[in-house]
Amino acid sequence: MSKTVTFGEIMMRLTTPGHQRFAQAASLGITYGGGEANVSAALAQMGMPAAHVTVFPDNDLGRAAAAFFLKSGIDTSHFQYGPGRLGLYFMETGESLRPSRIVYDRYESAFAHLDPAAFDWQQILAGANWFHWSGITPAVSAPAARATADAIQTARQLGITVSADVNYRRVLWQYGKKADEVMPDLVAGCDVIVCTLGDAADIFGIQTDNFQEMARRMMQRFPNLKKVIATRRDTLSASHNRLTGICFDGTEYTESPTFDLNPIVDRIGGGDAFMAGFIYGTMQYGDTLRALTFATAASSLKHMIEGDFNLVTVAEVEQVMQGEVSGRLLR
Repeated sequence: MSKTVTFGEIMMRLTTPGHQRFAQAASLGITYGGGEANVSAALAQMGMPAAHVTVFPDNDLGRAAAAFFLKSGIDTSHFQYGPGRLGLYFMETGESLRPSRIVYDRYESAFAHLDPAAFDWQQILAGANWFHWSGITPAVSAPAARATADAIQTARQLGITVSADVNYRRVLWQYGKKADEVMPDLVAGCDVIVCTLGDAADIFGIQTDNFQEMARRMMQRFPNLKKVIATRRDTLSASHNRLTGICFDGTEYTESPTFDLNPIVDRIGGGDAFMAGFIYGTMQYGDTLRALTFATAASSLKHMIEGDFNLVTVAEVEQVMQGEVSGRLLR
């Protein structure tokens, strides 16, 4: 069966109860997540083998985070432990006119201090047919960027499909390199990327307000790219969005049906659910429109689930694809 490997940091998420603001909260709920790990966890929920590669601090918090993802069903045999701390992020959930807010605290994490030589990518990627990373990982530290480059190079040598969510985060690039100095060489090794108009402008200097034109120019610059995908989000309020999946393959533009998300429970991880859905759909259906629709339906369902990753089955996603969106009680 198809196997996906992902690489990136896992953090502890601390969330205020309900819709409380940070100033109101007397307690915080604990869960764990990370963009790439969320992809693996979502795939595992859909019955597809998935492994995640990361580094945790060698302490009780690191072990707790590892145990949380072990429950998701992913292969955790490539988890490593080292010096440093567990990255954190704090979240208050918005409602209606008030947006959600996130505060990151991940400086000097164990993942940032990883040793690139500690990863045997030939062994890690053996038997895999898809490798996924995101732009967050090379932004964390120079060693993380080096390990990402090593993984991509090995994946290409092994004929493994490589995908990335380029995911620009300006505040993370603090180790002396800028995104436009690092990301192009990494994206050059990709077959599929999630890239928005903003990402293309900020990282690659591509200025356009047309998705197809942006994707075409990205594919001209990076000839290995076969598909550029993204979601188009219409934000009516913090708790009411509309979501459409879009894709350009160098010749054809594809757009999924639009899904109405109201009310949103938790939008964190929606992009990761989209990526996981696209990987699953591509492997199982072999049809771009169906894969894109599956991905967008999966992402839409994630908005109705608390936590970072998508706890849904293939059958549930396919029901939404078929128009079953009434939310009626199932017995």
